[in-house]
Amino acid sequence: MRKNHLKPIAAVTGCLALAATLSACGGSSAVSDEKVVTVYSADGLKGENGDGWYDKVFKDFEKKTGIKVEYVEGGSGEMVQRAVREKSNTQADVLVTLPPFIQQADSKGLLAAYAPAGSDQVDGADKASDSKWTSVVNNYFGFVYNKKELKSAPTTWEELLDGRFKNKIQYSTPGVAGDGTAVLIKAMHDFGGKEPAMAYLKKLQANNVGPSASTGKLAPKVDKGELLAANGDVQMNYAQSKDMPNLGIWFPAKEGGKPTTFALPYAAGLVDKAPHSANGKKLLDFMLSEQAQKDVSAVGGGFSARKDVEATDANALALAKLMGGVEVFAPDWSDIGTNLDTYVGAWKSATGS
Repeated sequence: MRKNHLKPIAAVTGCLALAATLSACGGSSAVSDEKVVTVYSADGLKGENGDGWYDKVFKDFEKKTGIKVEYVEGGSGEMVQRAVREKSNTQADVLVTLPPFIQQADSKGLLAAYAPAGSDQVDGADKASDSKWTSVVNNYFGFVYNKKELKSAPTTWEELLDGRFKNKIQYSTPGVAGDGTAVLIKAMHDFGGKEPAMAYLKKLQANNVGPSASTGKLAPKVDKGELLAANGDVQMNYAQSKDMPNLGIWFPAKEGGKPTTFALPYAAGLVDKAPHSANGKKLLDFMLSEQAQKDVSAVGGGFSARKDVEATDANALALAKLMGGVEVFAPDWSDIGTNLDTYVGAWKSATGS
C-alpha cells in the first residue's frame, strides 16, 4: 500500500497543494511559529472517503490545538528518499513508514530522539530503544483475493502457480513499497531462505501481471475481478473491504505448512531539524493518546500500538477472529535493513524486473 509516486493531499488544511518548499502555505518567515505540522507518510491510514484513522486524528488534533496538518503520502521507500533529498532544507516534521524503512530513515540520520507520551505502553519490539521512532498503529502483512470469483481463499504459495491465475496476480514493488518488500520477507521465511524464495518468485512471474508502484491500487483491481489475488496488509485491506464487498483477506502457507504473517506496523518518528519540531511532538503525543489508539480499530481497522488499550469494538473482534490460527513470526529487521539492497537485487534478477 505504499506508492513510489507522491500524492499530495490537503488533509485538514486550507492549502490545497503542498509545494516543494511549502512556502505557499505560510512563507519562510517565523516558520517555527506557524500553526502547522507536515507529515510524510506511507499510505493506508487515510480513508478513500475521508473516513480513515488519519482523517479523524488530524481533525481532532486541529480542533484541540489549532495546528493544521499538511499531509503527503507515498511509498515507504519514496518517503525516506524524499526526506534524504531535503536533508539540507528539511520540510517534514513527522515521518511515518513501515519497517524496514523506518530503520533505514534512522540509519540515514533523518530522525531525532523523542519519546511520545504513551510510548512507555508500546512493546519494546515496536519502538526504537533510543526513542528515534515508535509504532502508532500495529498491523500485519497479508494477501487479498476475490471472494466472488474464487469459492474459497487460496491457501498456499504453490496454489498461485496454477494456470487459472495467469495474469491474475500482482504484487507491489519490493524495495519501494513496504508491502512489496514484505512479500520478499515472508517468502524467504516460508521457503527457508533467499535462494528457494527467489526460485519460487521466478516461477510465480509466469502468472504475475508485473510490479505495481502502489499496493493500495491492487485491492480495487481484486474487488473488480481484474486480479484474483494480490498482496496487501490487514489494516488497509480490512478498511477497504467496507466499500469492496468482494475483497477477502488470506495468509499464504508453504505447502504442508501453516499460514504465516508478521507484524508490519506504521512507525512514526520526529524528523531531525524539523521546521515545526514542537508541533511534530504534539502530533506524535496525540497519535498515541488513549482515544486515538481506541480509534485505531474502531475507525481505522488496525491494531492499537499501546498494550494498555484494550479494544472491544466490532472491528477489533473481527480482526482477532481473522488472525486466529495464523502463525506470527518475527523478522530479523537488522539483517533486512543491512541486506535489503541485496535481497531486492536478487528479486530483480530472478524475475527480470
